[in-house]
Amino acid sequence: MKKSGFVSIIGRPNVGKSTLLNQFLGEKLAITSNKPQTTRNRIQGIYTNEKGQIVFIDTPGIHKPSHKLGEYMVKAASTTIGDVDLILLLVEPRRPGKEDLMIIDQVKKVGADTFLIINKIDTIPKVNLLECINTYKDLYSFQEIVPICAFKGDGVRELQDLIFAYLPEGPGFFPDDMITDQPERQLVAEYIREKALYVLDQEIPHGIAVVIDTFAEREDKAIVDINATIICEKESHKPIIIGKQGATIREIGSQARREIERLLGMQVNLKLWVKVKERWRDSEFLVKNFGFDKKEL
Repeated sequence: MKKSGFVSIIGRPNVGKSTLLNQFLGEKLAITSNKPQTTRNRIQGIYTNEKGQIVFIDTPGIHKPSHKLGEYMVKAASTTIGDVDLILLLVEPRRPGKEDLMIIDQVKKVGADTFLIINKIDTIPKVNLLECINTYKDLYSFQEIVPICAFKGDGVRELQDLIFAYLPEGPGFFPDDMITDQPERQLVAEYIREKALYVLDQEIPHGIAVVIDTFAEREDKAIVDINATIICEKESHKPIIIGKQGATIREIGSQARREIERLLGMQVNLKLWVKVKERWRDSEFLVKNFGFDKKEL
């Protein structure tokens, strides 16, 4: 009998949740960067093999929010904890910080089966890893403690086998060839935002959003025309995003176009614009308008 179930990937910002999801799927689904709080929505990734189906839910990092967008992100992460068959709590191989302890307290309240996943084990000596394991053992009765390196894929297949061992028997929830429930428009917007984070590096903080204005496939050719707007919070950010003679926004568009063409399997004509919406992350109306509606969680 095959197995199936829902598995939530949780943890504080920048511990590698999206990287782990992409490794599970063997496909790039969730965007990644070295900046914390890259993921803003819950993303469902669907993995199916001969053993059954795992529906992974990648969540934003749980943190103390400082604006309306942050409140949405924390609610998006927290609401998944009680609605799944298994929780994967990702941590780094070091002593638990305040955010780690806060998340463990939430897990205790739910009482769901939880694996502790110690990521980035390639960054420390083995003796330090053992100390980390022993420290976390004293905090909660985890069903399994699994050291991995999500970036390299070390330990990921073994973790996958353990997950199937804990899931209930039952049919899959989605078709076998489906890897996500996310609309293409949302994935496209996220790919553009990811490339903006990479290209802009430290120049622009997390105060950008991407809105897809038009998304239309041509009738006579296998080409998709996409118009998108990068939203920033300050007038001073706009010329930085555009760059000298438009060089920066062209580079963002060029990198994003390659990712989008891989996703859609056809040629993409991508055009980008930049608009300023002052302090949009503090506006409940704008946060909701840009696709982050707490009522939909």
